[in-house]
Amino acid sequence: MIAPFQNEPLTDFSRPDLHRAQMEAIARVEASFGRSIPLRIGGQEKTTSDVILSLNPSNPSEVVAQVSKATPELAVEAVEAAHRAFGPWSRWEPAARARVLLRAAAILRRRRFEANALMILEAGKPWVEADADTAEAIDFLEFYAREAMRYGEPQPVTTMPGEEDNLYYIPCGVTVVIPPWNFPLAITTGMTSAALVAGNTVVLKPASPTPAIAWLLVEVLREAGLPDEVLNYCPGSGGSMGDALVAHPKTRIVAFTGSMAVGLHINELAAKAQPGQIWIKRVIAEMGGKDAILVADDADLEEAAVGVVSSAFGYQGQKCSACSRLIVMDQVHDALVDRVVDLARAITVGPPKDPAHRMGPVITDAAMATIQSYMEVGRSEGRLRTGGGRLDAPGYFLEPTIFDDVAPQARIAQEEIFGPVLACTRARDYDEALAIANGTVYGLTGAVYSRSRERLERARREFHVGNLYFNRKCTGAMVSAHPFGGFNLSGTDSKAGGRDYLLLFLQAKSVAERF
Repeated sequence: MIAPFQNEPLTDFSRPDLHRAQMEAIARVEASFGRSIPLRIGGQEKTTSDVILSLNPSNPSEVVAQVSKATPELAVEAVEAAHRAFGPWSRWEPAARARVLLRAAAILRRRRFEANALMILEAGKPWVEADADTAEAIDFLEFYAREAMRYGEPQPVTTMPGEEDNLYYIPCGVTVVIPPWNFPLAITTGMTSAALVAGNTVVLKPASPTPAIAWLLVEVLREAGLPDEVLNYCPGSGGSMGDALVAHPKTRIVAFTGSMAVGLHINELAAKAQPGQIWIKRVIAEMGGKDAILVADDADLEEAAVGVVSSAFGYQGQKCSACSRLIVMDQVHDALVDRVVDLARAITVGPPKDPAHRMGPVITDAAMATIQSYMEVGRSEGRLRTGGGRLDAPGYFLEPTIFDDVAPQARIAQEEIFGPVLACTRARDYDEALAIANGTVYGLTGAVYSRSRERLERARREFHVGNLYFNRKCTGAMVSAHPFGGFNLSGTDSKAGGRDYLLLFLQAKSVAERF
């Protein structure tokens, strides 16, 4: 009998032995820099002359890995291989598929410091953020394994007289998984393992900045007993190779997490039936946010300030759930923003291999350039309170940046920046604060700090986001406790880590027999 699900505890790095173990893992990963990683298609490793250079964003002269880059032709080959494997894999009992995930969770626990180290060095994650990412990946494996077993049990239906009536959940087919770089293990593991345990086969196109972390997941699942061809590792260009994966007539599901622009493109491409296609493709999309924390005039201001800074600058603001808008009622605006600025100025920025650094680099030079362009826009749209520049260091390091007196319709209050930039807006009253909070095309996360039960209940009804938090930060959703997904142009409200998530990868078949 399998124990009930429990969230994976975080590592206590204040313990000398655990601190030392993490440092040793970082050294081992650094010693492997420059290694070559192949494609894996149809159970066979393939190499290409064209490669993706995975760089250390703290020091871009360091190559973490050289990863073979798939062509559109190889993408087609990967889908065909996954299609061949679907029949045998779909006939495995749900409990047997679930045991693969449970074993994978155990393996990932044993490789936890290695996984953390890869994210520290390839994704620029501070220690605590990397460890939380690995813990969430373990949670997804454990939770979805149990969910697959639950959906594999007899489902309740009303039985008609003289009949045997049953409802079965069956897998759908080839699933193309396109994860982001910002949660390169957790989200990659979550989407991939959900598709697999439901009985689908997968073509995994990892994010180009973080392919080595995705390869670690492939290694873990293979060691756990996943059959060849069931999971195909296929890095490459989103514009050509990614489109080939989405458009292929044998692709049944596309699971995507990333930007709104790319998500809408995938949705449009998948909606067009291709020659030979015999189904309507499903698209599961999580497409970002412009998330707000609302602070009322009766809030605990110190608690709110700490939550805002953690939400805005954790992992350099590179989270779809990050607080990028701070909406404060006029009566407490100045006091709160002053405290937020003070806390932001105290953040240490530098290479995250040193655990003293709370903020590391942004992911790429292109991302840095985009964020810097928004910083320039912000100088004309608000009052710069702190930051606004780049650190004099080899990596992609930016200062935590805060603009005050930003109008609700300003670009930096409307467009997703995906970096350490916070726009602060003053609200006359609670009515206006809620209107401003709802005043974007997104609807992913949000938070309200208030001691008023009436205000909180009103926000519960009117603050239109998929994940709403009261008197706590707007990041850090936990598997099973906070099913994650957004409204509006934040995506399809997939509710990852929730009890209905596997239904996105399953289809219901009703069977009635008259005797």
